[in-house]
Amino acid sequence: MPPSPVASPSTTVERNRQLRAVAASGLLGTAVEFYDFLVYGTVAALVFGELFFPGADPAVGTVAAFGTFAAGYVARPLGGILFGHFGDRLGRKSMLLLTMGLMGGASFLVGLLPTYDTIGVWAPVLLIALRVVQGIAIGGEWGGATLMVVEHAGERRRGLWSSFTQMGAPLGSLLSTAVVTLVVALPEDEFAAWGWRVPFLLSVVLLGVGLFVRLKVVESPLFAEVKKDGAASRLPILDVLRRPRPVLLACCVGIGAFTAQSLLTGYLIAYATGIGYARPQVLTALTVSAAVALVVLPCASALSDRVGRRPVVLAGALASAALAFPVLALVDSKSPGLLILAVVLGHGIAQSTMYGPLGALLTEMFGTRVRYTGASLGYQGATLIGAGFSPMIAGSLVGGSGDSTPVSLLLCGGAVITAVTVLFVRETSRASLTDGADACADPAGPGVPHTQEVSA
Repeated sequence: MPPSPVASPSTTVERNRQLRAVAASGLLGTAVEFYDFLVYGTVAALVFGELFFPGADPAVGTVAAFGTFAAGYVARPLGGILFGHFGDRLGRKSMLLLTMGLMGGASFLVGLLPTYDTIGVWAPVLLIALRVVQGIAIGGEWGGATLMVVEHAGERRRGLWSSFTQMGAPLGSLLSTAVVTLVVALPEDEFAAWGWRVPFLLSVVLLGVGLFVRLKVVESPLFAEVKKDGAASRLPILDVLRRPRPVLLACCVGIGAFTAQSLLTGYLIAYATGIGYARPQVLTALTVSAAVALVVLPCASALSDRVGRRPVVLAGALASAALAFPVLALVDSKSPGLLILAVVLGHGIAQSTMYGPLGALLTEMFGTRVRYTGASLGYQGATLIGAGFSPMIAGSLVGGSGDSTPVSLLLCGGAVITAVTVLFVRETSRASLTDGADACADPAGPGVPHTQEVSA
């Protein structure tokens, strides 16, 4: 009999090179997407109320500005379904190029958008339309970028490698905060007149870099095998919804991380400046927190490879719940130093510990034929519930009172939902990606083949 084939050194070197390229693509691509998405949230908190909803009470203007922010989140599940369908049918790589182009184009157009004073009611209408395009694009981005990395990574270090995509969020936050910090140093009238446009227009440069890197990666080997065998799902969304519990669990397990992300980044700017902090002080706190998150995310993800996804996510959720009221008390102290401490504890550490393993966990919960659709739908459902409406609800409840109790309750509630859901999710860190892990089985047991892999 001929000897069993083994990977040659050249094959191994090429595989490792391609894995690094895919990880870099996931990091840079997601950073570009989150830069565009988070710039909107930051600028909305600073000036969109007065530019696109003039004449309203300041609290009403803030709620309206975050209402357009929520519109992007409402569109994200649609993007997950749309790009998930074609990603599971045609391939991951082409969808990732398309989502990046849509996101960068919409962001650039926001930077060119006339304000209410120029075109009246059409200004907020066009703003919402472009925000929806952004939401659709990012709805398809995360799932494809994450599963490309995980499907290239093999069995042992999927958590660590998937953290590169997760790190795109704080890296995008760092980039957006750095650019916004520069433009808010302008005199207020110049910032309101043209300075707010600069971060959106700069997205074209980032878009070019991201597309250059993404063009160099190859298709996912697991998907290539499925397509070669002619086994691609005809209607992935129907295959996912035919057995809905995994996607519902995937959605609920991410709610805590996204509630914390939205409340302690975008909404915090409006809240903290409203109680007396200067804009640069708040942006400095967000910058420090994002830098801390860039360290915590890979550490938490690597730890999930050793001890499991569930214990790490649960630890982050419990920490977030426990810190909900102390963090807002630190913010209410009106001390810039304590503000930094609050955001680092609540977002940089607790939220990042929850968020880090989610890339691998959600990807492992679905089989290859429906993985893009299932993981995207679960993830974007979590962002819609946890992040899409939290700032608007917080703004409505807080109003002009300055009472942070509603913010703490929302933060704690999201973390509790994640902590409870983790108890019903099966551990997936040792499951084979060939079939996927059964996310609905006894949480104490090992991964078993996924029964969702039905024939088309």
